[in-house]
Amino acid sequence: MSTVEAPLYPIAVLIDELKNDDIQLRLNSIRRLSTIARALGEERTRSELIPFLSENNDDDDEVLLAMAEELGVFIPYVGGVEHAHVLLTPLETLCTVEETCVRDKAVESLCKIGSQMRENDLIEWFTPLVKRLAAGEWFTARVSACGLFHIAYPSAPETLKTELRSIYGQLCQDDMPMVRRSAASNLWKFAGTVESAHLKADIMQMFEDLTQDDQDTVRLLAVEGCAALGKLLEPQDCAARILPVIVNFSQDKSWRVRYMVANQLYELCEAVGAEPIRTDLLPAYVRLLRDNEAEVRIAAAGKVTKFCQILSPELAIQHILPCVKELSLDSSQHVRAALASVVMGMAPVLGKVRA
Repeated sequence: MSTVEAPLYPIAVLIDELKNDDIQLRLNSIRRLSTIARALGEERTRSELIPFLSENNDDDDEVLLAMAEELGVFIPYVGGVEHAHVLLTPLETLCTVEETCVRDKAVESLCKIGSQMRENDLIEWFTPLVKRLAAGEWFTARVSACGLFHIAYPSAPETLKTELRSIYGQLCQDDMPMVRRSAASNLWKFAGTVESAHLKADIMQMFEDLTQDDQDTVRLLAVEGCAALGKLLEPQDCAARILPVIVNFSQDKSWRVRYMVANQLYELCEAVGAEPIRTDLLPAYVRLLRDNEAEVRIAAAGKVTKFCQILSPELAIQHILPCVKELSLDSSQHVRAALASVVMGMAPVLGKVRA
């Protein structure tokens, strides 16, 4: 059989396997969708294969995950970016399923496709998809929507941008904690596309709402993105809007939130000036080094050398060194291990005599 004829026989088999009761056969066929698409050609892929996949109600998560991944690189098989919008329908359906890993992969693929789509197509096809998901009856759709705003927003006209900011604000106050968690974790991506004036007004209001959430999992995800958010602001705005929140969170009732602060504090230092570091972040860091939860002390101890590098040797000796001595005798071996992995880096920071 020639190399041209070789692929033709398996195509019919692969198409049949898409409908087979055997999960492994369906999975095998889904993973070879590109082979099927090449054999069908661009037009038949658009008119037959993609509609079939859109109507496919497969209940196996592994099959759905593979489909979500394959569709993310399918633009060449449907005729290029001018036809990319046909891929949105099956991925929109996958954004609403119960299994988290399938939804996450569908959102990832939508972002890949959206980042290649033409501006007019984004407005005509992609943004309506985001709005539909954001208004979805099931929380799964609203969770997925949060990860797509940063793709839809830049190309939108002004009135649509206003609407998108408003919708995202509503997602930040959704009744379902899972939606608010998604809004918190994706806020910094969305913020990176928003104009400066709206960043300081709308986005910072959303951030403040999320940081006051009664669910600690929402608060800690808001903290996780605060360094990235802070770098988008002018240093004085960061010091005024984000710094007080972080200082407050360093004393949060939830150790998970304090743990996240300990991980983020050094990165936030890059977004503020030297004075706020000395007056606000240094005392907060010392509190975390002496936290009553070992997990928080572990996270803080692992950053001790990096933190000393942004302080003067005098401040490091006065405030950090006493904590290091305490941590070296900590009751938790994991705290001592975290400190041991970085403590030698303090020597060049403090100077030969002082170290």
